[in-house]
Amino acid sequence: MKIDIGISEKQRENIAQGLSRFLADSYTLYLKTHNFHWNVTGPMFQTLHLLFMDQYNEQWMAVDLIAERIRALGFPAPGSYKAFSGLASIKESEGNPKAREMIKELIEGQETVVRTAREIFPLAEKAGDQPTLDLLTQRMQIHEKNAWMLRSLLEE
Repeated sequence: MKIDIGISEKQRENIAQGLSRFLADSYTLYLKTHNFHWNVTGPMFQTLHLLFMDQYNEQWMAVDLIAERIRALGFPAPGSYKAFSGLASIKESEGNPKAREMIKELIEGQETVVRTAREIFPLAEKAGDQPTLDLLTQRMQIHEKNAWMLRSLLEE
């Protein structure tokens, strides 16, 4: 059945493509955060282990919201590692970095997700797509806060 929500098909498609990149970045950050939760070591182990767990659990819930918004716009959500690797701008971590490097990589990942969200904003604004704007605003707020919290761990 045809979708008639007051947003043209082309606009919905462009927004869905942007959200697909956003989903890929979000999922890649989720996976990287979970990996670091498992593999962090050193004097900050307990603090980082718990912080990373809080962050990956929150990210896990978010990827579902993003995918469901893509579906509500009438397009399939990407859902494979191959699809995500082709869409994501966050790179996977190689090896097992030290704790401070993990923090730096996660800061970069959080900020990348925010930048990806900002790229979609004008498309959603032009289309009057308030649900997508709301989703992006909420996600940007969370990722900016996460980046700030991670950055604070690098202060001497």
